[in-house]
Amino acid sequence: MDRADRHIATVLAGIRRKHAKPPRQKEAVLGDDIKAMVNTLGHDLRGLRDRAILLLGFAGGLRRSEIVGLDVVRDDHLDGNHSDGRGWIEIFPEGVLLTLRGKTGWREVEVGRGAAEQACPVAALESWIRFGRIASGVERLSDKHVARLVKQTALAAGVRSDLPEAERALLFSGHSLRAGLASSADIEERYVQKQLGHASAEMTRKYQRRRDRFRTNLTNASGL
Repeated sequence: MDRADRHIATVLAGIRRKHAKPPRQKEAVLGDDIKAMVNTLGHDLRGLRDRAILLLGFAGGLRRSEIVGLDVVRDDHLDGNHSDGRGWIEIFPEGVLLTLRGKTGWREVEVGRGAAEQACPVAALESWIRFGRIASGVERLSDKHVARLVKQTALAAGVRSDLPEAERALLFSGHSLRAGLASSADIEERYVQKQLGHASAEMTRKYQRRRDRFRTNLTNASGL
């Protein structure tokens, strides 16, 4: 079947218009949500590791592949084909600097220290490295672990408890962390765009999913 044929293309376009569903975006986990989510974790090594994953993924606006692809030290083989890593970390008094390799090249992501140690991504990372005795690296997690972790902790924390349980289970994934940062950060859009590594502000706006969508009421502002 020649999809380029005008008659066939017209029929296929009509089928898509009639039956296609709008894409379902994953729910953004906001600042208070992520705090509640990490509070559901234990204080053993697994809990420390998962706490660092959630907080660093949220504050860095990271993709799940970027989270599990981080190394604790620089890997000089990242430019070649001998490493499955996506970047490395450097910890400073002010925060942590992530150097990441993406589809469009390298980028640096700065994650500053939080106001409270319990929800500080840098403190969580330092605790995991210290108590996990991470010197050079451990067996890398699958990025699916991040998706499962976000879903499990969001449900355990009661995020979007206004919805039925079955519907809530479909809302959350690793993508919820990136959307959460974009939707939570009350800061100039260009800084959020840089953190997420987007080439355009339009792409960043697609990640900004606030529940108070009608906070700015242009109807009232116009005098109606």
